Amino acid sequence: MISERFLNYTVALLILGMALGAWAMDEPFLITLTTKAVILALAGVGLNLALGQGGLISLGHAAFFGLGGYAMGVLASHAQNFTPIMETPFLIEGTNSMPIIWLVAIVVSSFFAFVIGLFSLRTSGVYFIMVTLAFGQMLYYFSISWPAYGGEDGLSIYVRNSFPGLNTLDPIQFFGICFVVLMVVIYGVNRLTHSSFGLALNGARQNAQRIRTVGLNPFKIQLVAFTISGAITGLAGALFADLNRFISPTMFSWQTSGEIMVFIILGGVARLYGPVVGAALFILLEHWLGGLSEFWHIYLGVILLSVVLFARGGLIGALSKKENTNA
Repeated sequence: MISERFLNYTVALLILGMALGAWAMDEPFLITLTTKAVILALAGVGLNLALGQGGLISLGHAAFFGLGGYAMGVLASHAQNFTPIMETPFLIEGTNSMPIIWLVAIVVSSFFAFVIGLFSLRTSGVYFIMVTLAFGQMLYYFSISWPAYGGEDGLSIYVRNSFPGLNTLDPIQFFGICFVVLMVVIYGVNRLTHSSFGLALNGARQNAQRIRTVGLNPFKIQLVAFTISGAITGLAGALFADLNRFISPTMFSWQTSGEIMVFIILGGVARLYGPVVGAALFILLEHWLGGLSEFWHIYLGVILLSVVLFARGGLIGALSKKENTNA
């Protein structure tokens, strides 16, 4: 058996090697496929902070994924049409600068995560799941009824947004941006979970009453974690919209929330690189099995069921000698 630390580094290098190998073979499609896995892994890392460390089973994280995507779509569409976003004395111009779009996506997603968390964290168990799902569906139906930005048909962005010093239309360069963002976020989440805040969050998940007895407020701790989780997922949504140069209400759907959760379960709940492994496996199955049968989700279901029954720590847990202390 191998150590989990070594396995984590191996996963990161494997994804980087896959993209560089595809680039060397001049295969833009494979690079784009790897980029998609990286972005979805980023969304999984965001949810894993709330689900794995905080024990918050959210079926509404697609709300933040969609908010990040629509933040990108609204800003980029106004930049390409040369029209202000709001007809007020304080006009807000659109932009195609990725760093600015990321900042807006993070702020918007964080705000909504904070508001949703204020309501949903007053419940627990199945009620928490249903409240987060309800908020996600509210935003889903709002996006459908928003004709200014495509409504049910979605909205196309004709030019990919820019990053200083790079050609984002080059698949390998855009992959590099997404990969660096993923690694930075994973590093930040790792530091956060091993800090005093991370220990308090883990304690609130295991026994909220004990946290109260030492003078800490589990509600505030979980609210902060939920807000940070939403911000990371929103950033992933902005990158995903940039990858496809398209936004649609499906980014808000509960199926999207379910897929993000599947990444975590496949790779390993509360495992640092669990969402990365899960997202990579999901994309591989979608690509390979999807070409064999339109019912490829059946095979995914069998694999998911096997992981739940026989590999409780996910694929990372099955390959690692480290005990799953969060079980």
